[in-house]
Amino acid sequence: MIFLLGGSGYVGQAFQQHLSRKGVAFRNVRRAELDYANPTLLANALREGRASFVINAAGYTGKPNVDACELHKAECLQGNAVLPGLIAQACEQAGVPWGHVSSGCIFTGARADGTGFTEDDAPNFTFRQNNCSFYSGSKALGEEVLAGHPDVFTWRLRIPFDHIDSPRNYLTKLMRYSRLLEAANSISHLHEFVGACFACWEKRIPFGIYNVTNPGHVTTREVVGLIRESGVCTKSFEFFTDEAEFMRTAAKTPRSNCLMSSAKLAAAGIQLTEVHDAVRRSLRDWQTA
Repeated sequence: MIFLLGGSGYVGQAFQQHLSRKGVAFRNVRRAELDYANPTLLANALREGRASFVINAAGYTGKPNVDACELHKAECLQGNAVLPGLIAQACEQAGVPWGHVSSGCIFTGARADGTGFTEDDAPNFTFRQNNCSFYSGSKALGEEVLAGHPDVFTWRLRIPFDHIDSPRNYLTKLMRYSRLLEAANSISHLHEFVGACFACWEKRIPFGIYNVTNPGHVTTREVVGLIRESGVCTKSFEFFTDEAEFMRTAAKTPRSNCLMSSAKLAAAGIQLTEVHDAVRRSLRDWQTA
């Protein structure tokens, strides 16, 4: 039996769909029925339910974007830094392996040689550098909390997108924002992401940190070009002059824009679609809300 925490969220719902499609028995654990922030209660439930694996998709993300985390710092810290440690305690008490949805937003830029950050690189968009949003800082702390804990996958998600119109979908956001910031990023197709995460458990690959992003990277202008080419949205997209104007007029906190390498995941036998092709496919199959 798989235990899913945070199943009602954007990523959690995608996990529910994936597990249902595969016919995998799982329990969507709701906070109202079980306070999974209590290690003793969670450990007991895992034993009683004979859990074989736990997926933690719970966390705190600001709505409509990370700016909101600046106003709810206690909740953000609790959901992204404290909760993973409590779940780790419970899983260790019950002897159950698990996976945690983290974020690639703990990086900014690229490596010195221009390539994507790997799992061996230290995060550089954190409270320790004093250069980040509160959201990114809290997610980096969450990874620090898990460092040294056994039998856990840490899956880094980056700017999720898919073919379904949603306020949480990167493609939808680009179509709805009045002005855009030009930047280069690695991004994650949501359903490929959850499929790859569960494949880590199915294939019993080594536990550890994995960047779960589509190979390659895209710029904002490239994605906009693909959107217009698809016919899904043909409006004239406007851009900020530079990041300084974006920060001055539209944002309350710095954004993570970074390149990441998913070579470690590919070497383990789990391959995602090249990023431009994944965006094209999503736009080809686009479903409006």
